[in-house]
Amino acid sequence: MPIYQYGTTEIEWVFKLDSKLAHHYITVERGKKVLLRGPDVPEEEQQALIRYRARWIKQRLAEVNQPLKEDIVTGSRAPYRGRTFYCEVIPAPDLSRVEISFTQSRFKILSPEGTYVSRNLFKAALERFYKHKAQEKIGARLRYLQKETGLEATTFRIKRFDARWANCTENNVLEFHPRCMEFSNKAMDYVIIHELCHTVEKSHNKNFWKLIAKHCPEWRELHDEVEHSGMDL
Repeated sequence: MPIYQYGTTEIEWVFKLDSKLAHHYITVERGKKVLLRGPDVPEEEQQALIRYRARWIKQRLAEVNQPLKEDIVTGSRAPYRGRTFYCEVIPAPDLSRVEISFTQSRFKILSPEGTYVSRNLFKAALERFYKHKAQEKIGARLRYLQKETGLEATTFRIKRFDARWANCTENNVLEFHPRCMEFSNKAMDYVIIHELCHTVEKSHNKNFWKLIAKHCPEWRELHDEVEHSGMDL
């Protein structure tokens, strides 16, 4: 696609032939290339039209690409392990999707959108990040807590649920929502212990809660913390 360099701004445009129009019109929309519409003209004339309106185009690009309130920008914060951490958004136009890493107590976010990340794309990328971390973190804590409690699961897996944080199957496979990585260490341990207890008692009966109390004396406070996060156990 042709590009016109206006100072430090690269104006990339696409031309759309519209023989019904007597004149040429320029449209600038959020997240899209500049659109030049009108009668057929060679690229040299297209560039002349872009150059003539370059100042206006630059201003419009800055206006329409301003981050929305719900967008993630540098300075936003995101939850992880019971806290919220600083986000640094780094433009990465060559990427096809948002990539997130966590180092030195901050999220580094590579964004194909530029200096911001739209909320839906960030949510999906953060869940991918959680899923990757959950395999490592939950696996390690599960192995430790199995030794501590004497309770054993068949295995575990990371699975997205619509309305619950975790599950224990009939075959004692423990399943955890990737967003469990939002919880503090204590709350995470409680979720794991809760599901381990289901390997013995499948329902929430008196024996189940006695078993919970045996292995997690502060379970009531932690149970409230987990359920107040919007989903059930």
